[in-house]
Amino acid sequence: MKAYILINVRPGHIKEVLKLVRSLEVVVEAHMTFGPYDGIIKVEAEDLKQMGNLIAEDIQPIPGILETLTCIAPD
Repeated sequence: MKAYILINVRPGHIKEVLKLVRSLEVVVEAHMTFGPYDGIIKVEAEDLKQMGNLIAEDIQPIPGILETLTCIAPD
């Protein structure tokens, strides 16, 4: 299962946040964006439970991340 996670980041912290995000094993891609969100992360997980744990335990606690919006994409 894959998902795209849109993130809002504290001003001035996007580069640090993306560096930490990219170090996670399940992250396939991570990019800075322009518009209502500051970045987008593509992740892959085995199932919905693993996806939820990844978001709650690994991504949302990263210092500088203010908000996430997860979009699950069918394979």
